[in-house]
Amino acid sequence: MPFHIKNPETDALARKLASLKKIGLTEAVHLALQNELERETAKPSLPDVAAEFCRALREKSVGRR
Repeated sequence: MPFHIKNPETDALARKLASLKKIGLTEAVHLALQNELERETAKPSLPDVAAEFCRALREKSVGRR
């Protein structure tokens, strides 16, 4: 399935990554997308962040009594 990068800056980034890692363009794009997806999915969700904040706030409040 063809995939064309039409943005010159994006093309340059893909080529730079491919050159640095000594891999093909397709593999460079695949690797970059895979790494970014892993990074995004590793982030805690907003409800998890809020729950942790509330827990920390409660612990801090209990410690002041």
